[in-house]
Formats: sequence, structure tokens, C-alpha cells
Amino acid sequence: MGFLGSLLGIIGFGIGIPIGILLGFFIFIYFEPRDVKDLDTKSLEDYDSSTLIDLLPKLPLWVMNPDYERVDWLNKFIHDMWPYFDKVSCGIIISTAGPIFSEYIGKFQIKSIDFKHLTLGNLPPKIHGLKVHESNENQLVFDLALRWAGNADIVLAIKLLSLEITVQLIDIQISAATRIILRPFVPTFPCFASIVVSLMEKPQIDFGLKLMGGDIMAIPGLYQCVQEVIRKQVAGLYLWPHTYEIPILDCSLGAANKPVGILRVKVVRAQKLLNMDFLTTSDPYVKLSLSGERLPAKKTSVKMNNLNPEWFEDFKMIVKDPQSQVLQMHLYDWEKFGAHDYLGMQVVPLNLLIPYEKKEFTLNLLNSMDPDDPHNKKPRGQITVEMTFIPFLEDSKKFSGILDYEQNESSHDASEKISLTGTGLLLVTIIGAEDVEGKNHNNPYATILFRGDQRKTKSMKKTRNPIWNEEFQFVLEEAPVKDLIHIEVISKRRRFGFMSKESLGHVDINMSDVVYNGHINEKYYLINSRDGIIHVDIRWKVI
Repeated sequence: MGFLGSLLGIIGFGIGIPIGILLGFFIFIYFEPRDVKDLDTKSLEDYDSSTLIDLLPKLPLWVMNPDYERVDWLNKFIHDMWPYFDKVSCGIIISTAGPIFSEYIGKFQIKSIDFKHLTLGNLPPKIHGLKVHESNENQLVFDLALRWAGNADIVLAIKLLSLEITVQLIDIQISAATRIILRPFVPTFPCFASIVVSLMEKPQIDFGLKLMGGDIMAIPGLYQCVQEVIRKQVAGLYLWPHTYEIPILDCSLGAANKPVGILRVKVVRAQKLLNMDFLTTSDPYVKLSLSGERLPAKKTSVKMNNLNPEWFEDFKMIVKDPQSQVLQMHLYDWEKFGAHDYLGMQVVPLNLLIPYEKKEFTLNLLNSMDPDDPHNKKPRGQITVEMTFIPFLEDSKKFSGILDYEQNESSHDASEKISLTGTGLLLVTIIGAEDVEGKNHNNPYATILFRGDQRKTKSMKKTRNPIWNEEFQFVLEEAPVKDLIHIEVISKRRRFGFMSKESLGHVDINMSDVVYNGHINEKYYLINSRDGIIHVDIRWKVI
């Protein structure tokens, strides 16, 4: 009976466990408890209008606008860096405010102004959404929905006679839609030269202000008045299109100076030049160039057998920095065979010129600009030139300290007329191409044909997506309203001593849009190419 009892016990245990589990499932899981209710969840469409009005301001922007992205990673980064940012920001505030405070010391019986306590608190701002804008320009544009409910504590102590007055700023709260532009891109860390900040709408600003420990914002009517004044002042300074630019790097590290005007040079004459020929007299000509430029020098005609030549020849040269550039003039004696003999040289700094004002220079020729050069003592004659610096219309304000351009500025209609008929500079930048593919090879370069003048970029080896970023300049006597510019992408390869070329596509661009708008930055589909695209930036600057 003992063995039989044990066997039955084992069988009962084996059968009882599955039965117990099955009963437990039906009792505790399958049957729902009556005292537990489902969570009442609703979509935004299910709420009435009054509830939505109260709820929407509390929602992050990435919920209401699908084109805004959620950036928890960026908020985490700001949270971790905030203690260090607090120290740096407070240091900048103190160093910036110091010179401002010093101007008031001694006035109104003020003996000192100092920060008694300064901290931005331990609560960092939060970004409730980020939107990146696509742009063909050399910049990155994005919008931030910024909110900061901080616990900043700023105490300013003003010592007036023997009395110390304290002003305390606390509980700063800011809600702002901010646009940030990183431009231009440069090949130096952090890869952009400046940060441009602007506000897309009036910011919401709230704070507490105490004077000698008393809350002056509790005064009836003062709170709303101060808030509105600050909002208007901030919006007036930084509301788009007004911007605040923070320089990070020197733009010259990554990009050359852009043209700001045209220098008109008339080579008038030269006198008492050296005679470098044995049986006859010299055959002089002049080479002109601007410092800092790699463009070929401009040349006058050759005056045969003449030591007192007169040219009266005009030249136009592109100016990028009138404060540092100089006009270089070198005179040579032309020779039919062999090297041309050197006659002398002279320079004229452009900072001697007043915009729009013609100035004549008669200068003694030198052997070099080295003051210790003994060859400079030898008389080499003189050269006479007339020079006029004419800034582009859009850059005229840069030279307002030299000349009040506003007095010379005509009406809008007159400016438009000048832009269509006057001298100007056409800047063509070949930025890059996409999906250009040849049948036999892919070593693309771009050619530009404009009014019979052909230019070309450098060749890029073995790529379907070349990036050139090369600029070409054309000085024109009149606006190219009816002109076309022909741009073609070509691939070349040298094999067994022979050069083979293949066209990868071309495009013809009408210049009228450039003239009327002043600037285009577009991508064009290439003709005779399957998917090829070329990216160009074209500007028309008027003087």
C-alpha cells in the first residue's frame, strides 16, 4: 500500500499542477476585475475648442508641426554642458558690463556699480522643436523653438553716496522662435565663420524684479508696461529680417574677399624714360596689376621709339580690399627677340582714393620699392595716371565714412536705369555637379562661354559628383540683359599620348533674371545628360 500511495501521489501532483495553472488563468487573467477601468485616452481631435486653447501652448512644437523635429539628444547635451556654459556666460557678462558701468561712476553721486551675485541657475533652456531649411547658399539655416523657465539670480549693487542699493533680477522665463544661420562654410574648425541669430516673432519674456528686497513688479500696471516695453525693444533689434551676428572665425581663412568695386585707371603718359636700346630709342609699354590678385596683368600698347610716350588708354580692374590693395605699374622696353628690358616701376595705394572722385598722380619711377636699393638713385623718368575707385551700389555704405553716398544716390527708377545700362561686374561661381556620367571615363571639368570669352574649372578625377567652387569674373560695359551664358561639363582622359574628350551635358542660362534680381543660386538639369545637374551661383554687381 505504501508503494501504491506514493505512485498515486506522484500522478496526482503531475495532474494537479496543469489543472491549477489552467484554473488560475481563467480566474485571474481571463476574467477582468470589475473595479479596474480602461484608461481614457483621446486624440487631439476629440477635445473641444476651449480645452485645446488651454492645452496647445503646453505642447512641444514637434507635436503640432510635423516639419519640426524632436531633439532630445540636443537637450541632453545642453543639460550636461549648462554648468560650464553658466560660468562662461557669467564671465562674459561681467567683462562686457564693466566698461558700461564705469561710464556712470562719478555721475549722479554713484561711487560704484558691481555684481553682488550672478548666476543663470541650474535649469537649462529646452528646445521644443528644430526645423532645418534647405538652401543652395553657402550656409545652414534652422529654426529653434526655445523655452527657458530658469532660476537665474542676478543681484546688482549700486553704491550711491553711503547707501548701497540692490537690484535683483530673478525667475527669468523666455519663449522664443529663433532662426539661426551658420555662414559661410570654411575648411577650418568649427567649419563656419559666423553665427547669425534673429527672432521670427515677438518673444514672450517674464521675470521678477526686486529693489532693496521689495517686489516692484507687484505695483499695479507696472508689470504689463515693463513686459511690453522689453518685448518691443528686443523685437525691434532682432526681429527678422534684423539679425545679430556673432563672428567665430575670420572669413578670410576660408574664402577670398569678395569684390567691392571697380578701379578705373587711365595711363596718360610717361616722360624722360631710360633708353635701353643701342642704335634706337626704347619701345615702352606699361603692365598694370593689383596686389593680392593672380589675374594676368593688363598691358598698354607699345609706343615705338619714344622716350616720352602718350597712351591715354583706359583699364578697369576689380577691387576687393581698397584699404590694403595697391596698383602696381611696371614699365618695359619691348624687344622683338629675347627678354624685354626693365625700365622701372611705381605703386599707388588705393586708400589714397576717395570713392567716385578722379585723382591724377605723377610719380617718379623707381627700380624697386626697397628704400635701401641703391639703383633707385638713378633717374628713370616719370609716369602719369588717372585713377577713380567706384564701389558697387550694394557696397557703397561700407565707404560712408569716406563719402556720404546718400547725397549722390538718385531715385529708385534712376538706380534701376543705371543697373541696366551702366558698367558692372558679372560673377559666375561653378559650385558643383551631380550625376554626370560619361560612356568611357569620368574626369569632369566645366567650361563657361560668355560673349566669346571662354573659361574653365580644374578637372576632377574619377567622380560623378564633382565640387569645384570656382569663381569667374567678367567686367562689362553694360548689363547682359539679352545675353546667354553657356556652361558645359566635359570629361577628358589622356591615354597612349592621345587626349580624348566627352561632353557630359550643357545648359544655356538667360542673364535677364540675374540682372533684374541681382543674384541667382540654382541647380539646372544638363541637356544631353540622363540625370546630370549643375549648381551655379551668378551675381550682377552695378557701379
